[in-house]
Amino acid sequence: MTDIGLALVLVGAALLVVEAHVAGGVIGVFGGMALAAGAAFLIGGAGGGIALVVAAMVAAVCVTVAWLAIAARKTLIARRRRIASGAEALSGRPGVVRSWNGEGGQVFVDGALWRARLSSIENGRALDAGDAIVVERVSGLTLAVRKAEEWEEHL
Repeated sequence: MTDIGLALVLVGAALLVVEAHVAGGVIGVFGGMALAAGAAFLIGGAGGGIALVVAAMVAAVCVTVAWLAIAARKTLIARRRRIASGAEALSGRPGVVRSWNGEGGQVFVDGALWRARLSSIENGRALDAGDAIVVERVSGLTLAVRKAEEWEEHL
């Protein structure tokens, strides 16, 4: 009985660790159940009374709930953060026009030169070299930009 209990405790702990890396909740619930059952088998196999078995199971469930609450909180915090890399992160970023010819040109945004075109909301406003711009959206390797408002130039 103690061998099964030890195996369940190890499997339960492993499932809780997996839950921290693959958020979903189901794996953690099974991990908690395996941890509680393993604790009960270990204590029961060692000759502990029913009160001790119940107390161990309650403690194992409390540890599981705390672990899942921490993992869920960290997951929600990570989802709320602004995207920090990739094309999605460029939207809303300021930049400077390096060269412009009619509807397109090159802009300097986040340390790199990008091909750019006027955003559809610009309605024919011309851009010149040195103008401050704001990235509206990203389409492949081309940025749709608009001229920065006065308050945005100093960000």
